[in-house]
Amino acid sequence: MTIKAMLSQEVAEIAIQKQKLFILDVRNETDFADWKIEGEGITHLNVPYFDLIDGVEEIIDQLPADQKVLVVCAKEGSSIMVAEMLHEQGRDVAYLKGGMKAWSEHLVPLKVGDLGEGGELYQFVRIGKGCLSYMAVSNGEAALFDATRMTDVYIDFANSLGATIKHVFDTHLHADHISGGRVIAEKTGATYWLPPKDAGEVVFSYEPLTDGTDVAIGHSKISIGALYSPGHTIGSTSFVIDDRYLLTGDILFIDSIGRPDLAGLAEDWVGDLRETLYSRYKELHEDLIVLPAHFMTMDELNDDGTAARKLGELYATNHGLNVEDEEQFRTTVTKNLPPQPNAYVEIRQTNMGKITPNEEQQREMEIGPNRCAVR
Repeated sequence: MTIKAMLSQEVAEIAIQKQKLFILDVRNETDFADWKIEGEGITHLNVPYFDLIDGVEEIIDQLPADQKVLVVCAKEGSSIMVAEMLHEQGRDVAYLKGGMKAWSEHLVPLKVGDLGEGGELYQFVRIGKGCLSYMAVSNGEAALFDATRMTDVYIDFANSLGATIKHVFDTHLHADHISGGRVIAEKTGATYWLPPKDAGEVVFSYEPLTDGTDVAIGHSKISIGALYSPGHTIGSTSFVIDDRYLLTGDILFIDSIGRPDLAGLAEDWVGDLRETLYSRYKELHEDLIVLPAHFMTMDELNDDGTAARKLGELYATNHGLNVEDEEQFRTTVTKNLPPQPNAYVEIRQTNMGKITPNEEQQREMEIGPNRCAVR
């Protein structure tokens, strides 16, 4: 009997729907502690592969007898071998195809809502990395926001809708993941937009995204208004789409706010961050639906798997929006930062076009959890 390979898509559906899943993670303890598959119904047991080379007898009693066990490792090889040993012990077992590398790259496209005159807005949930990207579609034309390096997913999805990608936007120069925006623009002939204040060192051409920029897609003229909102980076730009949705990039999340230190300028940018959150966004309508570029934990996702909340609700519940004392805010934002993203310097250089790592190097650069938020 062949051991079942479970796809990242299946695991993502389980996590989003809060179903039960028992995972035996055979990576080393440090990697497991740093980053794992999460979900309300997911239970873990971490036993490094090297502790199981001689057999799985010692852990059998720690595994549920009435539930399938999913074995997970970094790339899949070790998980296959452990799964085979568990199968020989009579257990219902599967392994994660492609391992955590595949999990890191999986995108789940979900409809967020409607736009004017038949338009639609989709959120792509990179569930293993916490990245969120967006596609607005109207009358056969599409605009992309904060696309990841899995470029074919977006192009194929647009094709499935009968839409042509006309514009590709990055809200800022990303430091935690490699942008696919420029590559998608090259493949499709779309215009690539980037905030010029983040593009001082880029080595490629782009269309400058400045405050007040208005771009329309489709015959229905859906407005994509740019809003300068520095703080995470000096060029960070938000978008108001169709007067319904606020794409905040890495400035504002569902349960946190963006970190200002990934260019080494936390003390300089913390004031910009506060002004954006406590002044610029305050002037916007509280019924705008906030769509961030990342989520921190599965708890931030709605029942349908999307990450979206009204701006007014976030001002009532998000702790990062409720630090009245300016000095306390400055201390909170500059002193309570998680570790910086893995290889963030190299990721920034890649997004500037200064280095061109191959596909495997890009995977290695991105491995690990989302670390864009202030704790």
